[in-house]
Amino acid sequence: MKACSNRFGTLLLFCIVLGSLSFAFEAVGRSYTIAVIPKGTSHEFWKSIHAGAVKAQRELAAQGTKVNVIWKGPLREDERDSQIQVVENFIGRRVDGIVLAPLDSQALVAPVETATQLKIPVVIIDSGLKSDKQISYVSTDNFKGGQLGAEALAKFLNGRGNVILLRYQVGSASTEEREAGFVETIKKYPDIKIISSDQYAGATRDSAYQAAQNLLTRYGKEVNGIFTPNESTVIGVMMALRDINKAGGMVKLVGFDTGAQSVEGLKKGDVQGLVVQNPMRMGYLGVLTIMDYLTGKPIVKRVDTGVQVITQENMNKPEMQEMLNPPLKEYLN
Repeated sequence: MKACSNRFGTLLLFCIVLGSLSFAFEAVGRSYTIAVIPKGTSHEFWKSIHAGAVKAQRELAAQGTKVNVIWKGPLREDERDSQIQVVENFIGRRVDGIVLAPLDSQALVAPVETATQLKIPVVIIDSGLKSDKQISYVSTDNFKGGQLGAEALAKFLNGRGNVILLRYQVGSASTEEREAGFVETIKKYPDIKIISSDQYAGATRDSAYQAAQNLLTRYGKEVNGIFTPNESTVIGVMMALRDINKAGGMVKLVGFDTGAQSVEGLKKGDVQGLVVQNPMRMGYLGVLTIMDYLTGKPIVKRVDTGVQVITQENMNKPEMQEMLNPPLKEYLN
């Protein structure tokens, strides 16, 4: 009886090992199609995410895993219906997995849950989704980023003055978290007053510029500092401050994200601080995470890609330059 039991145990172990090897060989031998869907495709932030996804694809190919990354998303960050349609199209094509930066934390729930019901795993990046069906969330700690922005602005103002928060867009979970972190932290400074926090910039630099002009027409004589929660709002406010000759530090500007214009503004002193994410790392880890899942490797539900403040004082450090000037040309045609 004991010998029979030993033979059964050996056979079971052999089957388990054989099954694992079979799964591994299948993973190496087959080709995967991964859709990477950003909120938009015009801002440099999304180009960095695209570069990170391509970097992951190349590394996987070098390891013998064939991955076809398809990059597709709406042009503008206010085209919810367009993004939903992109997701639905990829579901119809039965891609192996989806990496998604949802434009709206609620509107994208239904298509994501449809994908998971059809056994198409989804990794959410950049901005949260009000669902638990995604296999992982790869993003900045956006609330912390808003807190860091508030602390930086308070430091530039020496702890006193009037400030404006120009919000981005209703439904964008990432920027809403940044705005909440900013408001919570700036209120800890008793000599700093928020004089406006209910205006929205919209999805483009032009709409942000218009919103900033309106705010400065009303508050230009009393505002001392402004916080903006994304790339397009930074640029819109910077342009509006230049119009009234209050750029260069007369009104302190702390913004979120990098781009050629905002980095140039930092160099010139028109922007005092940028709260910087690592979008290239976000795209890179988004693809690697979904491939780990598809090939049977363990994954974690929440991946924090980091956030910090860059100023003129630290912008020339090598680690900061890497985030300010990601190697897009190396990965994108």
